[in-house]
Amino acid sequence: MKKLRKFLLCLMAAALACGMAAALTGCGDSETDTDAWAYSWALGTASPEDTVTGLYAEKFAEAVEELSGGEMAITVYHNSTLGSDTELIESCQWGDIPFVVQNTAPQVSYLPRLCLFDAPCVFSTLDELHEVLDDDTFMTKINEIYAEGGFRLLAMADQNFRVMTSNKEITSLSDFSGIKIRTMENSYHMTFWSALGANPSPMAFSELYTGLEQHTVDAQENPYEVIVSSRFYEVQKYVVETNHLPHLLSLITNEEFYQNLTAEQQEIIDEAAAIARDYAREQAIARADERIETINSSGTCQVISISDELWEEMQEQSQDLYEEIRGVVDDDELFFAYVGDAYEGE
Repeated sequence: MKKLRKFLLCLMAAALACGMAAALTGCGDSETDTDAWAYSWALGTASPEDTVTGLYAEKFAEAVEELSGGEMAITVYHNSTLGSDTELIESCQWGDIPFVVQNTAPQVSYLPRLCLFDAPCVFSTLDELHEVLDDDTFMTKINEIYAEGGFRLLAMADQNFRVMTSNKEITSLSDFSGIKIRTMENSYHMTFWSALGANPSPMAFSELYTGLEQHTVDAQENPYEVIVSSRFYEVQKYVVETNHLPHLLSLITNEEFYQNLTAEQQEIIDEAAAIARDYAREQAIARADERIETINSSGTCQVISISDELWEEMQEQSQDLYEEIRGVVDDDELFFAYVGDAYEGE
């Protein structure tokens, strides 16, 4: 059944690409019309269009078209049209879908050393995060990890920080004790919440709103964008600004596909990716502010900050996890460039 699913996804991606190319090259009778849009590709994402992820993908496609003078086209398929996050990364790895925008968390199963990005409580501000991500030496090393799986990382944006929602106000480390919190099915995320004393419980995202409403789980964690779009604030009393992880958004392509492009096409793709990254970062900040206002004005939920002392305690509880991640990354230069002073080991 799984192989059949993969085969159908390949056919869908190929059909979409061919259909797009046919539509674009068959629109006129002149030689100019026929030659226009000579290259047409698909980009897949599992997120809705009206999210930072969606805006990131659309901006990339728009920039590619503009920079190429209309000779290169990318069509974005949102909402898992081309498959789930797992199916998208597999299809990109095979070369069936040339471009994908997604969070780094599901990529760890394919690229284990990317667990570096699952190190919690490392950055207290987005500026600190961006300073690391914009370092050429750091990103060269990260791209070496992607290359191991046959990918190329074109750009890394974010959807601001992941924060916690709960029916219990969190003001001290002991307040985490026993809280049943829904997490992604990522062992590093689960280890972090367990270290705080919580009870992490993976649950299908589609079941989460009902799970919170019926108290199957007590809490969950996501960026503001998701909390508002999924209306979790309707069934939770607090949004606790744990800011424990940045919600990173990777724009990736298949390495073989990229190498088969001309030097000019590669330059266009790289420049478009940088434009889209900067735009997505701006949108992440602006939209988070808007969504905080939505939550606070709802009358059912309020956003609360945590103290510096609690943040430091959360870092302290994460030391064993940092050590585990350091071992998997197996590159101290890369590990310390990202984790920095949060790690207290030698």
